[in-house]
This record gives sequence, C-alpha cells and structure tokens, in this order.
Amino acid sequence: MACPESPRLQAYLDGELDAPSTAAAARHIEHCAECGAILGDLRDLRTALRQDLAREQAPPALRARIVRALDQERAAGARHPGPRPGGLWRLRPFWWGAFSGIGTAAAAAAVAFFLVSARLNDPLLDELVTAHVQSLLPEHLIAVASTDRHTVKPWFAGRTDVSPAVADFAPQGYRLLGGRVDALAHQRAAVLVYQHGPHFINVFSWAADRQLLPKDTTRNGYHIAFWREGNLVYCAISDTGWEELLGLERLLHELGSREERPQ
Repeated sequence: MACPESPRLQAYLDGELDAPSTAAAARHIEHCAECGAILGDLRDLRTALRQDLAREQAPPALRARIVRALDQERAAGARHPGPRPGGLWRLRPFWWGAFSGIGTAAAAAAVAFFLVSARLNDPLLDELVTAHVQSLLPEHLIAVASTDRHTVKPWFAGRTDVSPAVADFAPQGYRLLGGRVDALAHQRAAVLVYQHGPHFINVFSWAADRQLLPKDTTRNGYHIAFWREGNLVYCAISDTGWEELLGLERLLHELGSREERPQ
C-alpha cells in the first residue's frame, strides 16, 4: 500500500507547499524510505530533463522588449485598477509592441510564453527554498560551527567548488554561526549561516560566470536576494525583513569587493 504522503512529493519538490507543510514533508521524508526513494526518482527525472533537453535562448532585444511591455502593463494596471476587457483584445497592444518585426506570430507567442513562465517558475528558487527549509530541521543547519572566519573558510576547501567571502558581523547584528555544504545548481554550494535576532539567514554561493540571476523576490514567505562577486553568485534567504536581509547583503558585498581587489 502506497504511503498516504506520496501524492504531495511532487508539490514538495516544486516548492508549491507553504513553509509549515514543506517542513512537515521534509521531516516525513527523513523517516519514510518509500517517499525518500520516490523523491530521489523525481529529482533524477528533473535533472535528466534539464540536462538532456535543449534550452533555447531568446534574443536579448526580444527579451528586453517583452519584460518592458510586462512592466508597462503592470504599471498601467496599478494606475487604473478598474475592470479591464478580457481575451485577446486586452493583450493586443502588448503583442503588437513586443513582436513588431519578429518572425511569425506563433513563434513569438511561444517565446513569450516560455519567458514569462521562467520568471514565475524558476527551478533555482524552488531549490533554494527547499534547501533553506530543510536546513531548519534539527541538526541540519550547521556542519562546521564557528564564528571564526579562519575556521569556517578553510573548512570549505575540498568540500565545495567555491571559496566564498566569510566574516562575522556580530557588531552589526549578524552573528556567524558556521557553515555547511548543499547540492545546488548541480554543484556543491557553500552555505554560510548567520543569525539576526531570532532569524536564521542562509547565504548560498556557487560558481556561475554567465548565469542569468533571478530578481530579488519572496517565495513561500521567505525573502531571497541575489548578487554577484567575480565568478561567484551569492544568494541570501530568510524570513527576516527585507531591510535586515539586504543589510547582510551589503556587508558581504563590501567584503567580497575588497577581497577581489588586487593587493
């Protein structure tokens, strides 16, 4: 007889559950061999699809035009929140502006669909939220516990594919608790763990020279901020406030910039 929790595994993997349900599912998977095996199969299938299927890139000019049109539509809706006509008539100014001079209407519509879908359903965001929630389970948050950068930074050597900027910012309200390694974006990502008041902040870092980063966003109640230092991508995620999260980003960004400068 199948485990009654197994139907929720796909939603768990896709990051569609709320934070309490995600945490409960993660605890269940830890103790259910059947669900653990199913989840492993689902992850393998997702990885195979990402690796084996060709990934088409829209021309930068087209992407910029579509994003600009979406922003204009959103701004117009905010200024005039009343009822608007539905169907193709409402979308016609958008399609005309976005696709003038671009191939056939069918090809343009397909590209637009995938671009918009990518903004709303970025698998990287799902991975980050899942990793963050799982880290909050008992004994999952920290692998090396220390406030000393000279302990935490060398610990990553040989365990991850990157060497992130590390520092304790306790005077500024961000106490370094330690670090761990998580599988993320097909890499061994380094994760720094900070505490700000009652909140934990995970700071992920991985190598990505040309990766297009998602915009700062909120997913399942967690704020997610991205930035880049050289060939490293950083992401801070927490349920703390935006101002507090971006405060840590600024500190790490300044530290990373100093370390990038030639001595």
